[in-house]
Amino acid sequence: MSELNWKIGFEIELIAPKGFSRQDLAKIISQQHQGSVRRIFHPQSEPSHVPGTPLFHNLTLGFEVIDQQGNLIARCVDDLTLQDDLDRTQAPQPGWYRIVSDDMRLLHLIMCNADAAAPLDEVLQPIASLFATDLEIGEGGMIRVADYIGNPIAIAAPLPGERERPCELITPPIDTNHCQRLESLLASARSLGFTIPLEGATHLHFDATPLCSTRVFANLVNLLWTHGENLKRLVGTNSKCRRLGTWDEDLLMLVNEPDFCELSWSEAREYLMKLQLTKYCDFNLKNFIHQITEKHTFEARICPAWIDSQPVIEAAALIEAILNYAIVAPKILPTPPLAWELESVQEFLKEIPLPENFRQIWLSRAASVDRM
Repeated sequence: MSELNWKIGFEIELIAPKGFSRQDLAKIISQQHQGSVRRIFHPQSEPSHVPGTPLFHNLTLGFEVIDQQGNLIARCVDDLTLQDDLDRTQAPQPGWYRIVSDDMRLLHLIMCNADAAAPLDEVLQPIASLFATDLEIGEGGMIRVADYIGNPIAIAAPLPGERERPCELITPPIDTNHCQRLESLLASARSLGFTIPLEGATHLHFDATPLCSTRVFANLVNLLWTHGENLKRLVGTNSKCRRLGTWDEDLLMLVNEPDFCELSWSEAREYLMKLQLTKYCDFNLKNFIHQITEKHTFEARICPAWIDSQPVIEAAALIEAILNYAIVAPKILPTPPLAWELESVQEFLKEIPLPENFRQIWLSRAASVDRM
């Protein structure tokens, strides 16, 4: 199989078998690499049903696997979108908890001052000390911190039933031997009996540095606006996957204004940031528009979850070819989203710079999809 030529980070959503957790996967990966495991906080958000508070922000427990030189091998973290495989009636597992707040800035403060290895009843003590207050013990083992006039800061609570089982397996950016390095991690997951979650997805993070050009960016937006729905059908996007969707048309209008491609990339970013794009869409542009620290990436979110490396690499090759096409092509004009027609899909696959072995794989896949 041809190698990929882009620096790519992989995020693959998995579910541990009953009685196991994402910590178990981190441990076996560590053993196979003679590394070590470090417990960490992993920030996430979820919709709130409390009036006036649209989101609750969470710190959940994750695990970093570090090699003997201190380099990251993988992270095994929670993903709150994975729910349907879990039995919520199960009692919380000892030692597992999450921290909740209505303000992400407070959770960043907690990440900088609290120790993820600390037990539930102690983890928020440094935060209480910062605010010169005492920990408040509530029902069900909850620990609350408020400021001196009672405004809530954060709550630490036992993790709900089986929430230790979801595992988003995250790699660092990989620039060589993508298949071999990814397969070693997924083989560990398979050996423990990990499976694909009902809502599972695979997210591909491509280094965005080559995309930071107004011409390339406009080409990319126009390509994905036109072919995005067909790509979802081609790769088999999971219909139960949460937090997907198309861009707002304001993005399409902006990148196709006559003078957009005459802007410098820094000038274009100022206009793009005003659109308030979300990361929760089919193709996440937010990370490199806003220059998210340690995640300067273009993220493709349309792939289903796979527990073998080969389909992941095939999907990465397809997206890589589209990115390369956006780079080398002259100005690509906007076209309305195409309905699925096998001939037009095949023409697109023949036009983009895919290595021939990958091209044949996706041409065959398109023919199979068309028969469904």
